[in-house]
Amino acid sequence: MTAILRLPVLRGRRILIAKPGLDGHDVGAKVIALALRDAGAEVIYTGLRKSPEYIARVAVDEDVDAVGLSVLSGSHCELVAQTIACLCEAGAGEIKVFVGGTIPKEDFDYLRGLGVCGIYTSSMHLDVVVASVADALAVQPA
Repeated sequence: MTAILRLPVLRGRRILIAKPGLDGHDVGAKVIALALRDAGAEVIYTGLRKSPEYIARVAVDEDVDAVGLSVLSGSHCELVAQTIACLCEAGAGEIKVFVGGTIPKEDFDYLRGLGVCGIYTSSMHLDVVVASVADALAVQPA
Protein backbone atom coordinates (compact mmCIF):
# COMPACT_ATOMS: atom_id res chain seq x y z
CA MET A 1 0.00 0.00 0.00
CA THR A 2 1.36 3.40 -0.96
CA ALA A 3 0.92 6.24 1.50
CA ILE A 4 -0.05 9.64 0.20
CA LEU A 5 2.16 12.37 1.58
CA ARG A 6 0.21 15.55 2.28
CA LEU A 7 2.50 18.52 2.27
CA PRO A 8 1.58 21.45 4.49
CA VAL A 9 0.95 23.64 1.44
CA LEU A 10 -0.79 26.32 3.50
CA ARG A 11 1.87 26.66 6.20
CA GLY A 12 2.07 30.24 7.43
CA ARG A 13 -1.33 31.21 6.05
CA ARG A 14 -4.17 32.45 8.24
CA ILE A 15 -7.68 31.67 7.09
CA LEU A 16 -10.95 32.75 8.66
CA ILE A 17 -13.93 30.42 8.22
CA ALA A 18 -17.26 32.14 8.87
CA LYS A 19 -20.98 31.39 8.81
CA PRO A 20 -22.77 34.60 7.83
CA GLY A 21 -26.49 35.05 8.20
CA LEU A 22 -29.03 32.91 10.00
CA ASP A 23 -27.96 29.50 8.68
CA GLY A 24 -27.47 27.16 11.64
CA HIS A 25 -25.68 24.28 9.93
CA ASP A 26 -21.90 24.27 10.25
CA VAL A 27 -20.68 20.71 9.67
CA GLY A 28 -19.33 21.59 6.21
CA ALA A 29 -17.57 24.68 7.53
CA LYS A 30 -15.91 22.60 10.24
CA VAL A 31 -14.83 19.94 7.74
CA ILE A 32 -13.22 22.61 5.53
CA ALA A 33 -11.60 24.23 8.56
CA LEU A 34 -10.03 20.90 9.54
CA ALA A 35 -8.85 20.18 5.98
CA LEU A 36 -7.21 23.61 5.76
CA ARG A 37 -5.64 23.12 9.19
CA ASP A 38 -4.32 19.72 8.14
CA ALA A 39 -2.78 21.43 5.09
CA GLY A 40 -0.83 23.72 7.42
CA ALA A 41 -3.04 26.80 7.69
CA GLU A 42 -3.86 28.51 10.93
CA VAL A 43 -7.66 28.51 10.89
CA ILE A 44 -9.94 30.80 12.88
CA TYR A 45 -13.61 29.80 13.02
CA THR A 46 -16.17 32.46 13.94
CA GLY A 47 -19.05 30.17 14.81
CA LEU A 48 -22.64 30.46 13.65
CA ARG A 49 -24.80 33.42 12.66
CA LYS A 50 -22.24 36.19 12.25
CA SER A 51 -22.87 39.46 10.46
CA PRO A 52 -20.77 40.55 7.49
CA GLU A 53 -19.52 43.48 9.62
CA TYR A 54 -18.39 41.13 12.37
CA ILE A 55 -16.67 38.82 9.88
CA ALA A 56 -14.76 41.73 8.31
CA ARG A 57 -13.73 43.05 11.72
CA VAL A 58 -12.39 39.64 12.80
CA ALA A 59 -10.60 39.22 9.45
CA VAL A 60 -8.81 42.53 9.97
CA ASP A 61 -8.10 41.94 13.67
CA GLU A 62 -6.70 38.46 12.96
CA ASP A 63 -4.70 39.64 9.91
CA VAL A 64 -5.95 36.77 7.75
CA ASP A 65 -4.93 35.95 4.19
CA ALA A 66 -8.37 34.65 3.24
CA VAL A 67 -11.96 34.46 4.39
CA GLY A 68 -14.05 31.39 3.67
CA LEU A 69 -17.79 31.90 3.87
CA SER A 70 -20.11 28.93 4.31
CA VAL A 71 -23.71 29.58 3.26
CA LEU A 72 -26.48 27.02 3.00
CA SER A 73 -29.46 29.36 3.37
CA GLY A 74 -29.72 30.55 -0.24
CA SER A 75 -28.68 34.10 0.64
CA HIS A 76 -25.09 33.62 -0.54
CA CYS A 77 -25.18 36.41 -3.15
CA GLU A 78 -26.27 39.04 -0.64
CA LEU A 79 -24.08 37.85 2.22
CA VAL A 80 -20.95 37.53 0.09
CA ALA A 81 -21.51 40.99 -1.43
CA GLN A 82 -22.04 42.51 2.01
CA THR A 83 -18.97 40.80 3.47
CA ILE A 84 -16.73 41.92 0.60
CA ALA A 85 -18.10 45.47 0.93
CA CYS A 86 -17.34 45.42 4.67
CA LEU A 87 -13.81 44.16 4.02
CA CYS A 88 -13.27 47.00 1.53
CA GLU A 89 -14.66 49.57 3.98
CA ALA A 90 -12.24 48.25 6.59
CA GLY A 91 -9.32 48.74 4.20
CA ALA A 92 -8.94 44.99 3.70
CA GLY A 93 -10.15 44.58 0.15
CA GLU A 94 -7.04 42.57 -0.70
CA ILE A 95 -8.13 39.66 1.51
CA LYS A 96 -9.12 36.72 -0.67
CA VAL A 97 -12.70 35.47 -0.25
CA PHE A 98 -13.98 32.02 -1.08
CA VAL A 99 -17.45 30.61 -0.57
CA GLY A 100 -18.89 27.17 -0.07
CA GLY A 101 -22.25 25.61 0.49
CA THR A 102 -25.40 25.30 -1.52
CA ILE A 103 -24.40 27.49 -4.45
CA PRO A 104 -26.28 27.06 -7.74
CA LYS A 105 -24.09 27.15 -10.86
CA GLU A 106 -26.10 30.09 -12.21
CA ASP A 107 -24.73 32.23 -9.34
CA PHE A 108 -21.05 31.41 -9.99
CA ASP A 109 -20.47 34.25 -12.48
CA TYR A 110 -22.08 36.81 -10.17
CA LEU A 111 -19.92 35.68 -7.23
CA ARG A 112 -16.76 35.71 -9.34
CA GLY A 113 -17.71 39.22 -10.47
CA LEU A 114 -17.71 40.26 -6.83
CA GLY A 115 -14.13 39.00 -6.58
CA VAL A 116 -14.69 35.57 -5.04
CA CYS A 117 -11.58 33.48 -5.72
CA GLY A 118 -13.16 30.07 -5.20
CA ILE A 119 -16.62 28.50 -5.09
CA TYR A 120 -16.96 25.09 -3.48
CA THR A 121 -19.90 22.72 -3.29
CA SER A 122 -20.45 19.56 -1.29
CA SER A 123 -19.64 17.42 -4.33
CA MET A 124 -16.01 18.60 -4.41
CA HIS A 125 -13.19 16.56 -2.90
CA LEU A 126 -11.32 18.18 -0.02
CA ASP A 127 -7.97 17.85 -1.81
CA VAL A 128 -9.38 19.91 -4.69
CA VAL A 129 -10.64 22.59 -2.30
CA VAL A 130 -7.30 22.79 -0.45
CA ALA A 131 -5.34 22.94 -3.71
CA SER A 132 -7.63 25.67 -5.02
CA VAL A 133 -7.24 27.76 -1.87
CA ALA A 134 -3.47 27.28 -1.99
CA ASP A 135 -3.47 28.36 -5.64
CA ALA A 136 -5.56 31.45 -4.85
CA LEU A 137 -3.07 32.37 -2.14
CA ALA A 138 -0.17 31.61 -4.51
CA VAL A 139 1.28 29.06 -2.11
CA GLN A 140 4.04 26.93 -3.60
CA PRO A 141 4.38 23.35 -2.28
CA ALA A 142 7.39 22.73 -0.07
